[in-house]
Amino acid sequence: MDISEVARRSGVPASTLRYYGEKGLISPLGEQGARRRYAPEVLDQLALIALGQAAGFALDEIRSMFLPNGEPDIDRRLLATKADEIDRTVARLRAMSRSLKHAAVCPAPRHAECPSFQKLLKAAASDAKASRPGRNALSRT
Repeated sequence: MDISEVARRSGVPASTLRYYGEKGLISPLGEQGARRRYAPEVLDQLALIALGQAAGFALDEIRSMFLPNGEPDIDRRLLATKADEIDRTVARLRAMSRSLKHAAVCPAPRHAECPSFQKLLKAAASDAKASRPGRNALSRT
């Protein structure tokens, strides 16, 4: 398939396909004239790249999921670690959602007087402090 057909069938723009090639995520079979040509398996590779990105993997992490010949070789520990990270994010977002819903209907005259809203503010401040650049696990208190 030429690059335009891959782009049409996958929904991935040709510029992104070229970028993925530069990053070592996919490899063209060669060029026919001025157009890159790809094996049909590139569509599966692109689907795995899309899945990896949706799960929050960096492109370098996704590249490590492929053998040099383009076949998937996924580290199961890496998947388990990412799944645990996603679970923690989901739990944090659910707690935030519950707190926001409570604050929206809280009978306290002002949000500053609502214990649940205060808890939400403290959690947000703690998350912001922990995620500042230059901080590491040892410096968090």
